[in-house]
Amino acid sequence: MRIAMGEFISLDGVVQAPGQPGEDTDGGFAHGGWTHPFFDPEVMGAALAEWQTGTEALLFGRRTWQVMAAAWPERAGDPFADHMNAVTKYVVSSTLGEDELTWNNTTLIPGDQALDQIKKLREADGRDLVVMGSASLSRTLLAEGLVDELRLMIMPVLLGGGKTIYPVDGVLRAFELVSTVVSGTGVHVCTYRPKAAA
Repeated sequence: MRIAMGEFISLDGVVQAPGQPGEDTDGGFAHGGWTHPFFDPEVMGAALAEWQTGTEALLFGRRTWQVMAAAWPERAGDPFADHMNAVTKYVVSSTLGEDELTWNNTTLIPGDQALDQIKKLREADGRDLVVMGSASLSRTLLAEGLVDELRLMIMPVLLGGGKTIYPVDGVLRAFELVSTVVSGTGVHVCTYRPKAAA
């Protein structure tokens, strides 16, 4: 399986709390739901639907999984919601217990086993293992060179600080742009893949 990472991201690289106010206020973040004015169903919705067709399973960090698990089950009946509820899901956590995995088809990956288990999933047959949100997990996967495709919906907004997916270890990592489209709201929907070393 390829690991494909999908993110709503601001011009200054912030991915924190894109969906709703109060979603994640860590660090005093006050802009929850910041993506809503920029969502374009025609372009962004089409991209999400296309990415969905290639998804074998979803991979989350704990906080993102908890937000999604609280939201999607009650939206049954919508094709995207039905997909989210039915698809295989993995959540990386050192604190969740098996009894808390109330969202269908969720498997716990203990935090101390995360890299080993994710590498095994990546080596297994299947379509894409898709990471959504999950800033800390995403940053770790990028730092470890485990991301095969980076899908960014770059919103025309500066948020002035917040959680990011980018490693800060001083390592240069080159990517190549393989597709891009711009929505009517000014969102750049871009797909990148790691560039092979020359």
